[in-house]
Amino acid sequence: MEALSRLMSKATKLGSLRGSQVGRDVAPQLEVSHLMFADDTLVLCNANVSQLRYLRCVLIWFQVVSALKVNVGKSILVPVGEVPEIEFFADILGCRTGSFPISYLGMPLGAPSRCVGVWDPVVDRFEKRLAGWKKQYLSKGGRVTLITSTLSCLPTYFISVFQIPSSAAERIERL
Repeated sequence: MEALSRLMSKATKLGSLRGSQVGRDVAPQLEVSHLMFADDTLVLCNANVSQLRYLRCVLIWFQVVSALKVNVGKSILVPVGEVPEIEFFADILGCRTGSFPISYLGMPLGAPSRCVGVWDPVVDRFEKRLAGWKKQYLSKGGRVTLITSTLSCLPTYFISVFQIPSSAAERIERL
């Protein structure tokens, strides 16, 4: 993945790819072309034919250099704003199109932060864990230990990004 990151950075420095500008009051502005975590990559670039063709070339170069295969079948092209030729761009990259909100690393991107529905996956995980524990005969001390060690960690990832609405917190408390 380091090879792909270097290829993307080099393409950005050469001006073949343009990332997204980050920060409004910062001079000079920071340009982000990609974000990576393990084997997941989020590419941020302008929607024009030349950049997407160059991005396709970068992905092919990465495959040749690393002997790893980029699975474009799992890839999604998600436009920000109005992009009239989105299907054509998806054909260039060989992927499908999507729309916001999407999930990246388990976190909903593009979802309203105050929306209670954002917390549904967390509540569902609580319900699944508790359903398995209800079948077991545990003492009160055993239940408290399981809750403090396991359930208290589930919402931490979401809380680091989203403020929990009171209705979602009440649903979790009831469970």
